[in-house]
Amino acid sequence: MSEPVRLGIIICDRYRTCAGGKCLRALREREGAFGRYRDQQVELVGWTTCNGCPGGNIEYAPEEMKKNGAQVIHLATGLLVGYPPCPHIEAFRSFIPAKYGLEVVIGTHPIPQKYFLTHDRCGTWSAPEWEARLEPTLTDERMRLSYD
Repeated sequence: MSEPVRLGIIICDRYRTCAGGKCLRALREREGAFGRYRDQQVELVGWTTCNGCPGGNIEYAPEEMKKNGAQVIHLATGLLVGYPPCPHIEAFRSFIPAKYGLEVVIGTHPIPQKYFLTHDRCGTWSAPEWEARLEPTLTDERMRLSYD
């Protein structure tokens, strides 16, 4: 049997009390950004917040996760769906691989429909760069509704 893919999850600090239900469900079911592991074993080796803007924990937490075997860091869906979305997400996505050599994936669980509708009405995700950021977690309406 092959080795599991070891990953860490970094969530937005405004959700610091989150119990992780949506992320863990998506990881278990291989939904949203975790669909990429559909045919692989995975092991969650770290979970933390960014520590609030501008993300001071991003400088240190991936090192701890890497010591625990992390190969991939997922920046949680909350960084996309919170209002406003995280203004530092691109800096996180470039810093973590540069400093720690870890792959970064934006997203965890599918975007809930209620967030999708709000951001759609507000035009938050209309800029071209959002298409790639949202792709792993956008899914279809049925899936989004199941994460409301």
